Amino acid sequence: MSQTPEIHKGLNGVVVDATAISKVNPETNSLLYRGYPVQDLAARCSFEEVAHLLLRGELPSADELGGFQQQERSLRALDERTKTLIDSLPTSAHPMDVVRTAVSQLGTFDHTLLEADGLTDPQLNDGRAMYLFAQLPAIVAYDQRRRHGQELVEPRADLGYSANFLHMTFGEEPSEVVERAFDVSMILYAEHSFNASTFTARVITSTLADMYSAVTGAIGALKGPLHGGANEAVMATFAEIGSADGVQAWLADALANKKKIMGFGHRVYKNGDSRVPTMKGVLDDLVAHFDRPDLGELYTALETEMGERKNIKPNLDYPAGPAYHLMGFDTQTFTPLFVASRVTGWCAHIMEQLASNALIRPLSEYTGPEQREVPGH
Repeated sequence: MSQTPEIHKGLNGVVVDATAISKVNPETNSLLYRGYPVQDLAARCSFEEVAHLLLRGELPSADELGGFQQQERSLRALDERTKTLIDSLPTSAHPMDVVRTAVSQLGTFDHTLLEADGLTDPQLNDGRAMYLFAQLPAIVAYDQRRRHGQELVEPRADLGYSANFLHMTFGEEPSEVVERAFDVSMILYAEHSFNASTFTARVITSTLADMYSAVTGAIGALKGPLHGGANEAVMATFAEIGSADGVQAWLADALANKKKIMGFGHRVYKNGDSRVPTMKGVLDDLVAHFDRPDLGELYTALETEMGERKNIKPNLDYPAGPAYHLMGFDTQTFTPLFVASRVTGWCAHIMEQLASNALIRPLSEYTGPEQREVPGH
């Protein structure tokens, strides 16, 4: 009799590989990007600097940052073929479906995939990562605009990443408060070790599929409400509750019906998501900037009640959802914003996987019928 193997549902607690990209430091409860606490990066660095850190291993010097920015800005313009593709998709489709489809199309433009070692060449993959990094703001911004009957806004090479992203979405330069809050959110969402979408990207990469295929698969994983879609769900919760006065009754009913409260709890953090205080800080700035104390009061009331009743703390999606709402993004665009940020982490993991690749192919415990005869006719 063979011993029944221990099954780790959801790979919970299973260490499947090593990574030098990020970790949660249990001693400080801090998320580290290549050793740097993310809250320190958010306080002192731009998203471009953090993207350079993730993709190329170190924070850039002034000259390296200038070259990195120049490369990204040269790749921002939306290809006419991509615009045509987006226009052909129904506005009833979820924006994540549009982003997934557009990213898949980008792979069809890359003829270097057909070259010898074209799939695995580090320099080519660095270029692909930069192309995806630069194109996603144009894709996300245009999809939101077309849903409101608005025309494409061309990128501006004189603006930084976040200011340009917001300009392409809303047709005007953002205030300093909004730009700063958006940039911080991009930094905080950029990377988080072997989460579901990143692991999906690494599994696909392990087959020696191309970077566009891996990112397309990662987008599919991120769409789910148990992963990236939670920031959308937070705003749906706020809409249901209405105001701070309605929190107690709403939460009592939700808990009685065993409803999952999105934006709270985390598989990795046991003492609260270390990214939340930084994001909450810029949310407070937005609440003051837009004069929306009602939203801040609702946020605080639900956080307090969840803490008192369930002892569960919020995760990054909880402050990010209302922050994106105040900036003017459609709720369904929140997760595509996550994509635009996390593509830096995904691409870093894809390149790391390729550098020391092994096909990811776990085993399963079969629980179906034992071998049996096919009945005769």
